[in-house]
Amino acid sequence: MSTRTSSIKKNQKESLLKREISALLQQASMDYPDLFGLSVSHVTLSDDKGVCSIFFYSPEGKDIFEQKFDTLLLFKKSLRQALARRIPGRYVPELIFKYDEQLEKQLAIERLLDQIKEDS
Repeated sequence: MSTRTSSIKKNQKESLLKREISALLQQASMDYPDLFGLSVSHVTLSDDKGVCSIFFYSPEGKDIFEQKFDTLLLFKKSLRQALARRIPGRYVPELIFKYDEQLEKQLAIERLLDQIKEDS
């Protein structure tokens, strides 16, 4: 398989994982308010597709993510099981939860640019 085809399939799988994980966490947050306020900003797969890093964002900052991290870890096993039922494939990748600091930096830059526009 060519590298380009492999890259496209990897991107498609990342997109599918993001959509499914977001939906599953939204459902879980209805029953467990500890998860409310976290959103999945993006998902990356390792080159061998064995590890899926899920990047979360919270408008309240990284401290809130860290407070909710233990609750996320409790859902890790059931999240993988639900993904196995929803996504066809031989295996479900290992899940790793991370805070999306890049998105936070991007939003800060956008706020600064908006301030500059207002001041001009």
